[in-house]
Amino acid sequence: MKKSELIASVADKASIAKVDAEAAIDALLETITEAMKNGQSVSFSGFGSFSTAIRPARSVRNPRTGEAIELEETKVVKFKVGKNLKEEVAGSK
Repeated sequence: MKKSELIASVADKASIAKVDAEAAIDALLETITEAMKNGQSVSFSGFGSFSTAIRPARSVRNPRTGEAIELEETKVVKFKVGKNLKEEVAGSK
């Protein structure tokens, strides 16, 4: 699903204009992004939680040349799926 499809679906389900749905989705995404940039986790009960973690520096090899490359420590985004979402997706086989 693309963002435009999400906006259309939210507008339809909430009985609001697409412009209002787009503004709400943009505000939600911006709020989640800001919280995560500040080191906070964001949880939606039953859906899941977004958090950040530090991936430590490590040494890897370039598969083409075999050369060792040092990767720096980096902050990564993690998502842990909630129980309700997991059950809904697993039940839709």
